[in-house]
Formats: sequence, C-alpha cells, structure tokens
Amino acid sequence: MMLFSVFLLFVICGGLSAKEKPNVVFILTDNHGAWTLGCYGNEDIKTPNLDRMAAEGMQFMRGMASNPVCSPTRATYLTGLMPSQHGIHSFLDGKYMMGDEAYYALEEFETLPEILHSEGYVCGLSGKWHLGDNMNPQDGFTYWATMPRGGTGNLYTDPVILDGKLHKNSPKYMTDLWTERGIDFIEQNKDGEKPFFLYLAYNGPYCLSRLLLRPGKNRWADYYADKSMLSFPRDTQHPWQYSNLDYHNNIVSMRRVAEEVSGVDDGVGEILETLKKHGLDENTLVIFAGDQGWMGGQNGFFGMGDHTRPMAAHDMMMQVPFLFRHPGGIKPAKSDAMVTNYDFLPSVLDYVGLKERIPKEANLPGRNFAPLLRGDSVDWPTEMYYEMESCRSVRTEKWKYVERRSPDGPGELYDMEIDPMERFNLYGQKAYQEIQAELAEQLIQFFDQYADPKYDIWNGGGSKARRHHPPMGHPDYREPKPRPWKATVEKGKVYER
Repeated sequence: MMLFSVFLLFVICGGLSAKEKPNVVFILTDNHGAWTLGCYGNEDIKTPNLDRMAAEGMQFMRGMASNPVCSPTRATYLTGLMPSQHGIHSFLDGKYMMGDEAYYALEEFETLPEILHSEGYVCGLSGKWHLGDNMNPQDGFTYWATMPRGGTGNLYTDPVILDGKLHKNSPKYMTDLWTERGIDFIEQNKDGEKPFFLYLAYNGPYCLSRLLLRPGKNRWADYYADKSMLSFPRDTQHPWQYSNLDYHNNIVSMRRVAEEVSGVDDGVGEILETLKKHGLDENTLVIFAGDQGWMGGQNGFFGMGDHTRPMAAHDMMMQVPFLFRHPGGIKPAKSDAMVTNYDFLPSVLDYVGLKERIPKEANLPGRNFAPLLRGDSVDWPTEMYYEMESCRSVRTEKWKYVERRSPDGPGELYDMEIDPMERFNLYGQKAYQEIQAELAEQLIQFFDQYADPKYDIWNGGGSKARRHHPPMGHPDYREPKPRPWKATVEKGKVYER
C-alpha cells in the first residue's frame, strides 16, 4: 500500500524523474475481437495469461477502435488522432513500406514513442509497423525488428526485417519471433538507468487471409483439432458480406483463429514472466489491446468493416481487448466505461507522469482515462466516434447512428439498450426522426471540430492511403469482383459450411 501511495503522489504531481518513471510494454495484436478471450467470456479459446493479466489489472469491458483496419488504428494509438486528422484512412500500400516511394506517414506528428524517447525512455519495436519506411527506425526507436509489409500471408514464411537486414523468410513462427525479440529488448535494458518502452506489435492472431483455410502448426494445433468451437456463431452470411466468404461457418478457420489467439497468449505469458524474473514487474505498466475488432460469424459477418459492401460499423467490429496491468499502481478492477484508441495517448502519458507532454496543438479528440486507472471516480459519459472513409458513426449509451456518403447510404439507427446486436434498423422510421436528427447533428459537429480539411474525406479531403471503397469516378475506383465461396479441402476432408 505504501508503494502505491508514493507512486500515485509522484504521478499526480508530475514529479517522477526519468529513472523513477514506470517502464511501459504496449502489446498490440492484429485483427482481434475482445470476444475471443476467456476474460471476455469465451469458453472455447484458452488464454490463461491474458485472463490473469485482466484479473490483476484494469479490464475495460468496452474498449473500442475508431476504424476497422490496421494502419489507421495503429496511427490513432500512437498519435491520439482520428483518421480524418492523421490522414491514414485505410491500410498503407506496400510501396510506402519499402523502395523508392517509402516514407513515414506520421512524420509531422508527435507520437507516443517520440514523446517517451524525448523524456528519457529507451524505445524498442518488435513486430508489425505498417506506418511506412519500414527499413528505418522511426520516432526514437533504437531497437527495431519488424516486417517489410502490413498483411500476413503465412505466419511461418513471411519476410522480416531483423538487425537492419531484410530476410526473405522469418526464421521461426512469427508470434514466437516477436516475443523472443521483445524479451531480448527487455533484457538489454533491465539494469539501465533509463525506463524502457517496448512496442510489441504482433501480426497475430490476424484472423484473415488464406492461412485460415489451413490448420496451424503451433503448440495449440493438436488441442483444437477436434473442438467444435461453439463460441463461433453459425449463421447465414449477411448480404453485405463481400470478402472472406470462404471462412464463414468453416471449422478449419475457427480452429485456426483459436490456435493463433492462444499462441499470442503464450507470448504474453513469456513477457510477464521475463519482467518478474528480472524484478521489473512492480514498476512496469503492461498494456494489451487489439488494433481493431473482429467478427467471427456474429450477425453473419466475418472480419471487419472493410470486408463488407457497404462498409459496416457494428460494435463488434470496433470492440477490442483493452487490459492495463501495473502492480505498483493499478488495483484489480473491471470498468464498463467506453474508452477508445483515440483516448489512449493522453491517458498513458498522464498515467506515467507526463501529463504536461500531451500535445497541446494537435486538437486531440480523446479523453484522459488515467484517473480510472488510478481508481478514481470519474464522470465518463458513453460517447465514441468511428470512421472508415465514407462511413461514419456515433455511439452513445442508448443509440448507434451510422451515416454513409457513398454511394447512397444506407443509414442505420439502433437502440443499443434493447438491440445490442444491431439487428433492427430504425433509420427513417417516423417515430425516431427526432433522435436521428440529433445524432446526425452530433456526428457533424464532432468532425467539424476535429477533422483536418486536408484529410476530411466527407468534405473533399484526401487520404494518405489508397481509397479502399472509393465512389465511382474516383481515381482509386475498381469494379467490385466478389469471390465465390469454395469448400476447404484438408487431408481428404471437405469442410462444408
């Protein structure tokens, strides 16, 4: 109790020296819905280390991502800005990762690692970057192990960048590789005079690509080989589902997701054990989050909002695991406050004693939930905003309103208290015209206040990434070509839906 009180006093007063500030380990996963973890109620998928982390820290039951794809959400975590502010509306093309056109897409902004580095932190990246110029360490990182691209085709043979060199194939299962490199960074800095920031950015569980049509090979493969995976709903494909058609109601895909989630959990356990072994446990803030949410059959959807036509904005495509563990400062608790990835940067900076370094000129839209981490009672109204190019939404405690600018809608309105799965669209019904108009105005006011005109797609702005769902006539427009569903054949068996 004395340690907690002293730490809290220093943090509130902003009086921690660089040596006294807590280490920070930020573990971020790729395409990962909160519902896949045991601590969020999943009874099929084994995640004992994450369940323990949740039990020993703050578990946010409603952590949300403001966009459904990786480059924008990762940019938001690191800057505290929405896509219409940092300009990355979709995933960045590979040409911006490597080669003559490579550039760092967040160069003009202050980022979390850049701020921590300027305050005396040693910074290391192990895992996925996908924000451009991948060969070169950015923002004060002195340890840099990453990938030359964003997507994952195979977690065993994809190329990687290690020790400044490009390797055609990963030397091992990539989840294990990033864990190993994360441990290496911790051990290099375990006795240092400076605190460290480890950004451990797994490209698993991924839950996408053709790898889901093949069983995995990690230590969990045999365990899941005969499991029914009843936590994955079997449902008719939603008519808006455009891609990922092969994975719907496919037991091979369900088991592969489980294998990869449990593989990430193994890595988290090794990181926690490393911190404990070196006496760093009490003074290290460990954060676990997903870059964006993911659906595995719920409502007939498989994937995220960019896998549908039109783009979708369901809560489960936004909800991510959001865990904060710091034995020296955070008491175990669950919070029902709805927090977002654009709240992340100001909250972490405040929590580690750097509240004065929250960017003042960036027009941050997020709120600071550090008081919640300290156990304080805070008035925290439910309100979050989401955007993917021409699709935007506002979520309050009772309502979800979705508006689309391309090509012709449709609009959506849900009463989230009686219809949390968003099955009954009330948009356009006479009885709800008043609340619909209020939410539409609320959505407009938010983006009018925060969007940068350069990147405000709704009002003629552009994107640093190629438009994923451009309107007809746009230079990025491509005629949709839905892929037909095919059965998966594995060792002589056909896994039908």
